[in-house]
Amino acid sequence: MTIETIEHIWIPLADGTRLAARIFLPAGARSKAVPAILEYIPYRKRDGTRGRDAPMHGYFAQNGYAAVRVDMRGAGDSDGHMADEYLLQEQDDALEVIAWIAAQDWCDGNVGMMGKSWSGFNCLQVAARRPPALKAILTAYSTDDRFRDDIHYMGGNLLNDNLWWGSIMLAYQARPLDPETAGAGWRDAWLKRIEDMPFFPAIWAQHQRYDDYWKHGSVQEDWSAIQVPVMVIGGWADSYTNSVPRLLANLQVPSRGIIGPWGHIYPHDGVPGPAIGFLQEAVRWWDHWLKGVDTGVMDEPQLRAFINDAVVPVGTRTDQPGKWVGEAAWPSDQIADKLLHLGAGGRLTETAGVAAQLPVKSPQDHGRAAGEWMGTGCVGEMPTDQRLDDGGALNFDTDVLEDAVEILGAPVVRLKLSADAPVAQIVVRLSDVLPSGEVLRVSYQVLNLTHRDSHENPQALVPGQDYVVPVTLSACGHRFAPGHKIRVSIGTAYWPMIWPAPYAATVTVDTGGSAISLPVRMGGDGAVAFDAPAHGPAVPITQVDPGMTARSFSFDAITGLATYVTEGRGGLFGEGVVRFDEIGTTIAHNLRRELTIDPRDPLSARYVLRQSYDLGREGWQTRSEITTEMTCDLENFYITGALVAFENGTEVARRTWHETIARDLM
Repeated sequence: MTIETIEHIWIPLADGTRLAARIFLPAGARSKAVPAILEYIPYRKRDGTRGRDAPMHGYFAQNGYAAVRVDMRGAGDSDGHMADEYLLQEQDDALEVIAWIAAQDWCDGNVGMMGKSWSGFNCLQVAARRPPALKAILTAYSTDDRFRDDIHYMGGNLLNDNLWWGSIMLAYQARPLDPETAGAGWRDAWLKRIEDMPFFPAIWAQHQRYDDYWKHGSVQEDWSAIQVPVMVIGGWADSYTNSVPRLLANLQVPSRGIIGPWGHIYPHDGVPGPAIGFLQEAVRWWDHWLKGVDTGVMDEPQLRAFINDAVVPVGTRTDQPGKWVGEAAWPSDQIADKLLHLGAGGRLTETAGVAAQLPVKSPQDHGRAAGEWMGTGCVGEMPTDQRLDDGGALNFDTDVLEDAVEILGAPVVRLKLSADAPVAQIVVRLSDVLPSGEVLRVSYQVLNLTHRDSHENPQALVPGQDYVVPVTLSACGHRFAPGHKIRVSIGTAYWPMIWPAPYAATVTVDTGGSAISLPVRMGGDGAVAFDAPAHGPAVPITQVDPGMTARSFSFDAITGLATYVTEGRGGLFGEGVVRFDEIGTTIAHNLRRELTIDPRDPLSARYVLRQSYDLGREGWQTRSEITTEMTCDLENFYITGALVAFENGTEVARRTWHETIARDLM
């Protein structure tokens, strides 16, 4: 089917603000109205997501849908100011956008909403507002809990990606409006946007517990608010997968879930593979709920999930062996808990063994084999051989397995422990020990022990006092093969993934009260299969420069500093420098991260990011340069930032930030 692409159109809001949109229409939509699909994000429809948008939304248009890609207020070419993520204003604007779409002569009044990450979040949030025209949503790599499972905190610990993502948002928001779409006022609007730009990483670092800030936009606060059908997508290499089983278990509407092996990438382009025909699955979903066509999508298992097989634990993984399985309902009655007890001598057994009091005090650079918190398909980002970290942890192994153990869900570890400091961290890893001796991480969780009972009301530890602490590991699907071992490892730091606790604490584990519960899958594979990936029409792109990606850890034997460096030149996620030929616009994004720490001193932690963003075409070149840095002492976090913007080589704007943020049991 041929399609019509409207490169740019303004959507007017009641307060006079205009939102910029790009629309893909199927042939004949202007004479016979069709349902519409909305994706609503701040990442610039003009050039930021152009290469991804056309093959996806063009596919939907080819299959009889009007696909509408909208830049949020204060982002891309849209008017206004974006003060933060997931604000009430963002939702209010979306309600107006949906009503506008439903009123167009090419729309039959039925609207679906979809997206991944930010737009996956606001799908859920907007659905909870119940706009009348919204009939179904499809949310990928999102969360129902903005504190527990987003890029800012994990287990009550500050993620170092809070600074990374906040710094990237500075670069994204420093991009100019495009004169060809925004018009003569583009430059004034650009400079105003920079002048009013919030210091994102500091905003998020100020809220160190599950307060009203995080409750806003966390749909778990009222599951019943969502009254339209929900399809939810996750990936084991991604960081937002925990919300998939929670949504399926708690939503009170028709729902379906798919979890593949992928990172933070739509599944038709999924890495690690196998990628699937996700766009076909989406069309089946939309056809059922927006067109009233019985496509059989509701006859599928409620959860279709990929069970990973063991692989050699290297940092780059393009393909993942395993199999697809289906669970008719979630929670599944085909999954039973298998309890394994931690014991003296590092044993992990089905019956409780000899109890022991085992202290652990990991070096502060423990976590070097962790990989990235969020996989995005980049080289070197996956967790590597865990033996690098096992040396700084308590390790408990089963005997060599005689039969396969297949798990699907969230393992739960119960630990009886004490600490010698009022604030302490633990990291629990579940791993597969290969016959070669290599160790593959299967799942993990970090926990700020002051958050042991509540993320809303953390309590300091009493040094020396025993606590029984449940730790729910991230959801996973994995098959431990015969001849392998299951390992549980416990450490007290996880750098460079999380910011360290203020004290280098020793945690003592009482094995007599400690065990892990594995969600063992008892059922068969089920009939689960997907079509091969399909795509709509690609946009013409020229690869100007292939770019470069580098990752390294080093240890200075003189200073004692451990240093982790990642660098992407040309493209943030390895895409290199590209030119969108239709609009003649070239993009280059460079970012270097350097995280240093003395393995003996948590207060030595230092994180510096330097990035540049070049955007333009002949006669119009813009550039921003951004540096951010984070350090700490016993009482405070210190976050600084500097941004300089250039037009055709001349400086046009400059911003600096200096924030001191009190540590709140963190």
